[in-house]
Amino acid sequence: RPQDDDEAARLYRKAADQGDTLSQYLLAICHEEGRGVPRDEKEAARWFRLAADQGDADAQLKLGLLLQLGGDGVPHDHAEPARYFRLSADQGEMEAQAQLGLLLRFGGDDDVSKDLAESARWFRLAADQGDAISQHSLGCAYLEGLGVLADPCEATRLFRLAADQQMSEAQLSLGRMLCEGYADVPADKRAGARLVAQVARAAGEDGETVRDRALELLCSYADETEVVAACCIGCGARHGLKKCL
Repeated sequence: RPQDDDEAARLYRKAADQGDTLSQYLLAICHEEGRGVPRDEKEAARWFRLAADQGDADAQLKLGLLLQLGGDGVPHDHAEPARYFRLSADQGEMEAQAQLGLLLRFGGDDDVSKDLAESARWFRLAADQGDAISQHSLGCAYLEGLGVLADPCEATRLFRLAADQQMSEAQLSLGRMLCEGYADVPADKRAGARLVAQVARAAGEDGETVRDRALELLCSYADETEVVAACCIGCGARHGLKKCL
């Protein structure tokens, strides 16, 4: 077993040069993170591609992400990421399924066309594996009828699954639905406001936008007697108060 990063990179390179897929993938990680070798995204992409073209699902996903973001020596692209995400997703890789769903939901300039039905299908596969982003994205699709028949009850179920994983966006979506009620989904303003207030209190420095949206949503319900207490807690988050109901 390698004793340090330098030795690990050397051993991975030796096996990778002989075509070992796992070593190619691990060497790519070394180059991506600068462990035992200089950080080099172009070289990382080269080794990810060699492993991906041998069918490694993890390498296909990582290569797709690198190409999607672009970087030093790695051209930004949409068509190639979609191809590699699909190859990985076809092998059941959850994150690749989620990434493919996002690409097909929004499209990629002229490289990838929107396909809402296909997007929803990939979100479903990832959601069924427990991916919170896909659960929320599929919930939005059911709420708005994007590629699927509108179904507020199914949207609520999916939002709840993602919210239970502490995904702030899903908690906001679920809180809004409970506060307002949709079709066959009965309103529960107090529960909804509590959930939104929880987001407002919990969001840290990286969640300023989410927290502001939560506070704005709470303020919009401030005239409802059922949610006044929760609104006060949400406003308390603005002042750093930690007391909760």
